[in-house]
Amino acid sequence: MNINEFNRSVDMFSDNIYRFILKHIRDEDKAKDIVQESFIKLWDKVKEVSFEKVRSYLFSTAYHTMIDAIRKDKRISYLDDVSQEDMYYNEGGYNNAKEILNEAIKKLPDDQRAVLLLRDYEGYSYEEIGGITGLTEAQVKVYIYRARVFLKKYIVRMDLVI
Repeated sequence: MNINEFNRSVDMFSDNIYRFILKHIRDEDKAKDIVQESFIKLWDKVKEVSFEKVRSYLFSTAYHTMIDAIRKDKRISYLDDVSQEDMYYNEGGYNNAKEILNEAIKKLPDDQRAVLLLRDYEGYSYEEIGGITGLTEAQVKVYIYRARVFLKKYIVRMDLVI
């Protein structure tokens, strides 16, 4: 890959990677850092990665960088890190279906959330998701199925509450 192709890949994929990471970790600053770190890693291997494979490489790198950040944050968690809004009951309830869906997605295990977001929000195939996450295609299908079943049950329960 040459410099022009690298710059094109930044223009083409940075927003998609940012949205994927942000949807997963819900922290704008960390998401920006992960996207930037992914492009730095690409720059380090610019001679080895072909332009045709850059999308897959970037999403895979961003995914693994995000997992590393999540693991690091889990080791360094303190009560002070809990936001004030998490400590109070939301008396107003949910305003719309998007809020309910986002709340349900937050409750998914990390692996299920990642494959679901890659499939339903980013439009990747099962094979591409397997390449990004390091899972087999069968594992990807199982995780997506389990995530969708959970979301369906969660949303139905929320309908009864609302």
